Formats: sequence, structure tokens, C-alpha cells
Amino acid sequence: MTLKQIASLGRELVLFLRLFAGCFGRQEPRELLHGYVQGQLSSIERKSVEPMALQVGIPARTLQRFLESIKWDEEKLRDRCQQIVATEHADPRAIGIVDESAVPKSGRDTVGVDRQWCGRTGKVDNCVVSVHTSYVTEDFLCLLDSTVYLPESWAFDPVWRMKAHVPEEVEFRTKPQIAQEQIERALGHGIQVAAWTFDELYGRDSKFLDFLQGREQKFVAEVPVNFHGWVRTPKVLRQPPPNAPRRGRRKKYPRLGREIPSCEVRNLLKYSPEFRDQPWQPF
Repeated sequence: MTLKQIASLGRELVLFLRLFAGCFGRQEPRELLHGYVQGQLSSIERKSVEPMALQVGIPARTLQRFLESIKWDEEKLRDRCQQIVATEHADPRAIGIVDESAVPKSGRDTVGVDRQWCGRTGKVDNCVVSVHTSYVTEDFLCLLDSTVYLPESWAFDPVWRMKAHVPEEVEFRTKPQIAQEQIERALGHGIQVAAWTFDELYGRDSKFLDFLQGREQKFVAEVPVNFHGWVRTPKVLRQPPPNAPRRGRRKKYPRLGREIPSCEVRNLLKYSPEFRDQPWQPF
């Protein structure tokens, strides 16, 4: 957007940002938030501090201080955003998206930077990875939550943690564990979706899938071809059947019945009548 277009928002932008005034203790950071948002809305190519500050007429050091050292309640702002989405953009066909993004970085000083898979460069690279949840409807989309992934190399290195001021309460969590926390938080703020969707990094994590089923959340997941599953829900035996032999090693219960063995999904897709005889429907 141009400065003229941003200015045309006028009081509408002021009223919107006022919804988050309680996240800032003083008037100065509230005004700096307004300038920062104007910079993010602008059409400048680089959205780093100095170009944005020059664009909206704020000293670069002042805007840097807003991001670096002025205290504000970012968790409260995130929660407020989710509450607004839940009340003003509710849609029975909304889709929740779990995904990650990576930003290539040089050096070792940025929190979470390590050699790991970087989707932006398409290879293992030096980068910082964040896990996100998003909310999408036919005419609206919004980022609900975002968390920097802290690799084990960082989580268990006290020197790096101290140098980068990583809080003690921040522990190592897998990406599916981070996604589970984000979804749990969104549901607690009233976010409802028709289904969640995510790639195989999350789809292969049985605990993450169990969590979604336990919360009665529908999902469309990508899974690896060697992922084991069933076309029909298998029978679960809660106790030994009456005619079970009493000799031999005692079996643990609950356990799966034998009549429907699990199978790799690539074989289910190729050989199972439920899939083999079903015509593909493009969307």
C-alpha cells in the first residue's frame, strides 16, 4: 500500500489498533505500534526497521527500541487477536492450517539458528524455523499463532541460552508438540474450524493425531507412504475373550483384534477395494 492508501484508513486503523491498547502499558509504545503497522502495510520491498521507520517518519532507533526493549504483553495481544477472529470471522467452513517457515541466517547468534531443513532454500541450511497456525475462510485469512522452534542443540546448551537470553522456562519441544499447544490455545479462545490440515511431519506423529481425535477435531493430513493404518476402524479388545486359552504368556489389554490387520497406506490405496473402486474426484 502507498502512504496515501494507508492514510485513507484513518480513524478505522486507529480504532482497530485501539483494541490492543491494553497490551501496552504506556502511550508511547501504542503510538509506535501504529507506526510499525503502517510500515508493515506499506509497499516498500524490505520490511526491516530502518526502511519502515523512514517510510512513516519515525527515527529508526526509536522503532528499533520498540521491538527490542520496550516491554509489552505479546501473549495478550495474540490472545486478543484470536478472540476477535473467533467472534467476528466465525465460519462453519473455515480451515485451520498448521505449517512452518524457515528464514535463512548467517552466523550463530540468532535464537534457534542451526543447520536444519529450510523450505525457502529447499535444502538443509543455516536457518531459523517457526511453527505457525493459520485460519482461512473464503474471504479472510489470518495468522493465529507463531512460535520459534528451539533445536536440541540450543535447548541443551546453557552457554548459547545465556548469551541469547533464552528464558529458563523455554524447553525443547518437537514441532508437533508446539502445534498441539497452539491448537489447544486457539480452541480455548473460541476458534472453530471445519478441519485442520498439515503435512506429513505432523501427520506421522501419532500423539498429535490422538490429541486432535481426543478434542473431536476433524483433520486432513498428509502421511508417509509407509504409515500404517486401516480403512475401517479396527475392533479393540478390552479384556480376554471367554474362549481365550489360559496357557502361555499373558496378553496385555486393551489390544487390537486380529480380524483387520494394519497395512501401509500405499498398499491400502493400491489394493483396498474402498480406494481401488472409487473414482477420483478433482477439486
